[in-house]
Amino acid sequence: MDLAPSPTPFPATAAAPDARMDRLAELAVKVGLGLVPGQELVMTAPVEALPLARLITAQAYEAGASLVTTILSDERSSLLRYQHARDESFDAAPGWLFEGMAAAYRGGAARLAIVGSDPSLLSGQDPARVARANRAQSIAYRPALDLIVDSHINWTLVPFAHPAWARAVFPGESEEGAVARLWDAIYATTRVDEPDPIAAWAAHNAGLKARQDRLNERRFHRLHFRGPGTDLIVGLAEGHAWMGGASKAKNGVYGNPNIPTEEVFTTPHRAMTEGTVSATKPLSHQGTLIEGIRVRFEAGAIVEAHATRGQEVLERMISTDAGARQLGEVALVPSSNPIARSGILFLNTLFDENAASHIALGQAYSKCFVDIFPEDELVRRGANRSLIHVDWMIGSPEVEVDGLDTGGERTPLMRGGEWVD
Repeated sequence: MDLAPSPTPFPATAAAPDARMDRLAELAVKVGLGLVPGQELVMTAPVEALPLARLITAQAYEAGASLVTTILSDERSSLLRYQHARDESFDAAPGWLFEGMAAAYRGGAARLAIVGSDPSLLSGQDPARVARANRAQSIAYRPALDLIVDSHINWTLVPFAHPAWARAVFPGESEEGAVARLWDAIYATTRVDEPDPIAAWAAHNAGLKARQDRLNERRFHRLHFRGPGTDLIVGLAEGHAWMGGASKAKNGVYGNPNIPTEEVFTTPHRAMTEGTVSATKPLSHQGTLIEGIRVRFEAGAIVEAHATRGQEVLERMISTDAGARQLGEVALVPSSNPIARSGILFLNTLFDENAASHIALGQAYSKCFVDIFPEDELVRRGANRSLIHVDWMIGSPEVEVDGLDTGGERTPLMRGGEWVD
């Protein structure tokens, strides 16, 4: 066995880091996480994202992190499971791993996920097996997820231009050209290309804060979405609060949970959604592309669901549990934001949800209330509970949004995809 050191410290990778990637890593730590000295960081990433993960690790240690632990995932290995594993394998998940992550969060660790994957990875696999694997994963992940959605810790998501993702977004390009174009789009929409990205994010967060303050002052009872294939009333939870941009976690740390972000969002009442709604963009869900979504709500729950592509996956998703048919989030997004202006369908929820107003099926965020309430009180006020939280886009320049007060008086909120000030 040859134990001589390698002539280079790291093996070559397909995506070598550059100055802009280092600026994205700095944003992830300083703006996304707001990492504080002495704090641990738990990071997850696809193996392809090692260049960015290493830069984030360096930035985290420079910011005073006590320890950075990175957990890597490999899509090829995930696909091998569907090709070779026994049927009973699809009801298993690494609960021991998620219990360890939850223990880290309870101990004060921050959470960062580098996202970027093949949006069609599992499109050729048995939807029943995909649904079983997702359900097992969701159940096992719940102890850690509860601490995230409860804002117990500071956490953030940041993108990486995964080659398979880039090929899906730019199918007419070579892989090298597609990756380069996707990186350009990522840097533009995350404000890395600004002369001072951190200052640009401070100004952006201030704008989102001003918008959420205006909505919180009005205390609307319901929202009404109207457009092609959409006539939807979304009731809002009792004591709901609008949020957007930077927020403070329960550990006292300010950060941006999503890099990028363009939304202001709040908690719907799980039993007060009525009408029909059509998706304005495809939904990439767990490796499957679902297109042409159109659903009908009664008394808060989906009673009819249709898709022109991915129908079986859609049906299995909303059958995960009772809360999977009800709303856990509603968000408003103007069409003039950088993601929408790019004209790119990113096939990735982190981006596409920030290109248009959207709703999310499943788990509600407990932080979207005017005060901190115990679990049973959140449920009483209308918060939804579920193993899933799936965002899909319902906004466009053709969709109007009004706010309705308790007496039914209507206030225009969005016209032509833009805010009505």
